[in-house]
Amino acid sequence: MKNGRINVLIGDDSASNGVRAAAKLSESGIIAYTRRKNGRAILDSILNDKPDVVMVDLTLPDTDALLIMRHVKESLVTPPAFIIVSDIKNSFIERQVMENGASYFLAKPYEIESLSYIVKSICQNPITKNCADTEIMVTDVIQKLGVPAHIKGYHYLRTAILSAIENRRLMECITKQLYPCVAKKYDTTSSRVERAIRHAIEIAWDRGNAETINSFFGYTIDSYRGRPTNSEFIALVTDKIRLKLKNNQQ
Repeated sequence: MKNGRINVLIGDDSASNGVRAAAKLSESGIIAYTRRKNGRAILDSILNDKPDVVMVDLTLPDTDALLIMRHVKESLVTPPAFIIVSDIKNSFIERQVMENGASYFLAKPYEIESLSYIVKSICQNPITKNCADTEIMVTDVIQKLGVPAHIKGYHYLRTAILSAIENRRLMECITKQLYPCVAKKYDTTSSRVERAIRHAIEIAWDRGNAETINSFFGYTIDSYRGRPTNSEFIALVTDKIRLKLKNNQQ
């Protein structure tokens, strides 16, 4: 970091994507700048400017992000963290990206308001393999259940589940503990978090794959009432992933 501020290189200088993302990050006190969407230009900038975080598309006209990460690791003692952006929402691709050293996988379209939180969390908490595995599991589950990645509720729900996995006590009072925890990370309010998560679950219940939903939730939800509450949804997903993580460690 330079002068205590995070430096982010964005490998896209288009007004609709890179410039817009840089402007949003700058509003949060982050130094953000763009480069042409070209592997050589991005790699040269990384080696010369040594940013803290690099945000780049998985596929570029002349190369791909995985090759850039490999070159950077071979060239720099302290490589930057990488946020890999992709048009493809696929858990297999996400796992490949994370296993190759990325700190975050971001599927398009994404909520631009969440960028500053993602960048700051990466810099404050460098990702570990276990953390990456957990994030991939949570992402895979909510996507399979039909929660669309482009809505705010997707990001809030994902963060809520990850937070609950990390700290069980947050589920003791979801309104007074979990929602405020998520709201703080996204610089919003608890009521907006609650509404956005409820909306995300409603969409999944109405448009998601019924067979996948039934196989996941079974008879744990009141069939008369139908859609689970926010707390029921988060609690069940959290417990299932905790159990899977525990089994993986044995």
